[in-house]
Amino acid sequence: MGLKKFIGDFEINASKKMLYPYISTASGLSQWFADDVNINEDKEYNFIYDDEDHPAIMAGHRVNQFVKFEFPEEGEEDDPAYIEIHLDENELTQSMYMKVVDYSDFEDEQEQYEVWEGLINNLKEIVGG
Repeated sequence: MGLKKFIGDFEINASKKMLYPYISTASGLSQWFADDVNINEDKEYNFIYDDEDHPAIMAGHRVNQFVKFEFPEEGEEDDPAYIEIHLDENELTQSMYMKVVDYSDFEDEQEQYEVWEGLINNLKEIVGG
């Protein structure tokens, strides 16, 4: 099955400076996104879900703006699965949004939305947003 792109926008009441460590650091990500997240000496991330390892690299980031993690699989180095999380502020309403781009092998877009909604709700509980 091929990879598909899911894009979701989720409103969250917290500042970019408060949210950025939760999307860019192992300790922040392990609080809401995965069961645990580790970084080795080569700056490679390991996301752990349900006792399974998911190695990743931080393929891009801009402080207080966005982060992108790629999950390279054997033989798929030219088109890896990835997750991007952008912190966007609506200038008009001053509302903060997390824009999630999830390029992976999910099957049902509604189910994928519900997974991300649950993850974002976990983060909201932590930051009070």
